[in-house]
Amino acid sequence: MGSQVSVDVGAVRVVIVGGGFGGIAAASQLQTLNIPFVLVDMKDSFHHNVAALRASVESGFAKKTFISYSVTFKENFRQGLVVEIDLQNQTVLLEDGEALPFSHLILATGSTGLFPGKFNKVSSREAAIQAYEDMVKQVQRSQSVVVVGGGSAGVEMAAEVKTEFPEKKVTLIHAQVALADKELLPCVRQEAKEILLQKGVQLLLSERVSNLEDLPLNEYQECIQVRTDKGTEVATNLVIVCNGIKINSSAYHSSFESHLASNGALRVNEHLQVEGCSRVYAIGDCADVKEPKMAYHAGLHASVAVANIVNSMKQRPLKAYKPGWLPTGGFT
Repeated sequence: MGSQVSVDVGAVRVVIVGGGFGGIAAASQLQTLNIPFVLVDMKDSFHHNVAALRASVESGFAKKTFISYSVTFKENFRQGLVVEIDLQNQTVLLEDGEALPFSHLILATGSTGLFPGKFNKVSSREAAIQAYEDMVKQVQRSQSVVVVGGGSAGVEMAAEVKTEFPEKKVTLIHAQVALADKELLPCVRQEAKEILLQKGVQLLLSERVSNLEDLPLNEYQECIQVRTDKGTEVATNLVIVCNGIKINSSAYHSSFESHLASNGALRVNEHLQVEGCSRVYAIGDCADVKEPKMAYHAGLHASVAVANIVNSMKQRPLKAYKPGWLPTGGFT
C-alpha cells in the first residue's frame, strides 16, 4: 500500500474498537500510512492472550504478555469502555461520556470468556499482571487440578499445568468425544488427545460437570468435589473452567442488532464491511467469517480492512477477503 497515503486525509478519522490482534494490526498499519485513527480498549495494554495459560502456571511470565498501548500508539489510544455506537452521527460513545467521531469504523472486539484464558475487563497493566500471579499461586498450592472444557484452551491449560508441574494430578473433563476445536482437522484433534495422555492427564470425555455452579473457580481449597452427569466424582483442590468462549458483542449489539449472526458476530460482505454499512468493517472473531478463530486470520482481516479504507479514499476497487484454514500441524 506504500508508506503513506497521498490523498487528502483531513476528513478521515478511523476509530478501532478493540485492541486485540486484529485491532493492533489495523492500528499499526494506519499509523504507518499516516492515516488519523483512535484505538479504543478497556485495558491500558495489549494482552497476548495466546500466552495467557502459560502465564497462569509460570511466575513472572504474565508481565511478558501485556504491552502498553500508549507506548506504541501514544495519543492515538483511548482507554475506555464503549457503551454505544451512534451510526447516524458517526460517533463512538465511551462510558465516561467522551464521544469519538469517525469517518470509518473498524470493529475488532474479539471474544470473551472466563479468566485465565481471557482477561476482558477495565484494568491497568499492573492489576492484570497481579491477577495472573495470584493464579500461579493457586496452581502451585494444588496437588490436584480439574480443567473443565476440552476445546483448544482447555487442552492447552491441562498441558501447561502438567508440563510445569508433572507431579500434580490433572483431570480434563469434556462433554464431547473429540478434543480441541471442531474447526481443526481430525488428525490435529487426535494429536492433542495423544499428547495429553502421554503427559499423564486423566481424560473424562463425553461427561459434563453437573455441579459447576456450586464450585469455586480459580481458588485453592482443601477438598472440592466435582461431579459429572455420568456419576463420576473427582476430588480436587482447584477448578479451572476453559469453556464458554463467545463473541464479544457488547459494544455493538444494540446498534447492529439487525446485522448479527446467531452467535453475535457481525455479518460482513467479501470486503469485510458490515452488511449495509459501507464505512464499518468487522475483523477478527467478531466478523462472521467461516474459518477458525485465529490471531493470524485477524491480522489478515486487518490488512483487508485498512486496504479498503485506502481504496475507498482513492476511489479504487475494494479488496476481497478469501477465508483461510489451519495448517495440518498443531499442538506441541
